[in-house]
Amino acid sequence: MRPYNWSYTQFSQFNQDDSLLLASGVFLGPHNSSSGEIVVISLDNYALLSRVRNKPYDVFGCWLTETSLISGNLHRMGDITSCSVLWLNNAFQNVESENVNVVKRLFKIQNLNASTIRTVMVADCGRFDSPDLLLDVSVPPGRVFDLGSDGIDEDEEAVSGPAPGRTEEGFRRLLDTRAQLQLAEHMLETKAAELLAQSRTKPPERSAACAQNKLLIFTTGCLTYSPHQIGIKRILPHQMTMAGPVLGEGRGSDAFFDALDHVIDVHGHIVGMGLSPDNRYLYVNSRAWPSGSVVADPMQPPPIAEEIDLLVFDLKTMQKVKRGLRAHRAYTPNDECFFIFLDVSRDFVASGAEDRHGYIWDRHYNICLAKLRHQDVVNSVVFSPQEQELLLTASDDATIKAWRSPRTVRIHQAPRPRPFFSWFANQRR
Repeated sequence: MRPYNWSYTQFSQFNQDDSLLLASGVFLGPHNSSSGEIVVISLDNYALLSRVRNKPYDVFGCWLTETSLISGNLHRMGDITSCSVLWLNNAFQNVESENVNVVKRLFKIQNLNASTIRTVMVADCGRFDSPDLLLDVSVPPGRVFDLGSDGIDEDEEAVSGPAPGRTEEGFRRLLDTRAQLQLAEHMLETKAAELLAQSRTKPPERSAACAQNKLLIFTTGCLTYSPHQIGIKRILPHQMTMAGPVLGEGRGSDAFFDALDHVIDVHGHIVGMGLSPDNRYLYVNSRAWPSGSVVADPMQPPPIAEEIDLLVFDLKTMQKVKRGLRAHRAYTPNDECFFIFLDVSRDFVASGAEDRHGYIWDRHYNICLAKLRHQDVVNSVVFSPQEQELLLTASDDATIKAWRSPRTVRIHQAPRPRPFFSWFANQRR
């Protein structure tokens, strides 16, 4: 991608039928500015089909359908307040008909306290009822906030927001409070943004559980720039097409933002996420904050642990399952943290780490099976889709290593049995 001024490639994903490749990287613009970019490449003739800007670059991007992908954009609204817009893009951008959209706004979500949306991925709800492996809930549920409840009366105001008159009254009270308590600038900005969003947020669309629904999953936050929450937004079938208003013109002028359906707080810095093959379980690499820590300044998050906790969440029940897996470690501070890709197969889960090793755990028994050595940080791991006992690891030591389980090594090294007729012919001699 050097001819397109890319500094480096950071993520790639095949669509479901392996006909198209999505690649995400960092694009170098004028005056040494950088931004994210997504390209779509045809695997038939390796032609570049489309280029899509992606901001921030660690949104990565992902496929929603066979021919449409999700990208992001970030708009600053204040020093620590912004909004993230998620776009639905057509992989084929040479559309001749002006009646067919090439890009359509999917969601617009408010960000508070310097947080942003990153690391988007999509889970298919239609596969939840036939999981490859059913995990039991063996720990108390994690902190999951259901923002799409069916409550009425008092709860309805919490979902759809107060009337505009109440919002104005809220602003007046906020200014009076600031004068009395001398609120810091960032606290005032956050309170004002929350008041604005209360009357300018579109509640989640109420719909019955449907196998055609999908879940948009991403990292976010509400206290600091450090990604400490998992946001989940339901995507309904009518939202998965390119039909409809391009920029959301059909939406009421008062509904600036979209509300999330669920938020999972992990109380730590999220450094990796991956879905099980059946899309039922979400595996999360997290570096925990100290117990009882309080965020007083959004630009100074709590210190993070060197131990990485591998957490597991059931996306059907929105509960934490099993206990966190441990073995791998990371050492960078909050402001230097980077994403460590993990992967999940039918029976195993693997992750990289900053301790120069890749790790493999058994999904059934939660035990560490292997520690795979490199000479530098292991950034990414991936299982073969055809053979789960074959794993690739990529490292900052500029190597990609292939690892097989001892069982498959024995199988490949075992002498092949001689055909019966060859053995019979040798006996007659």
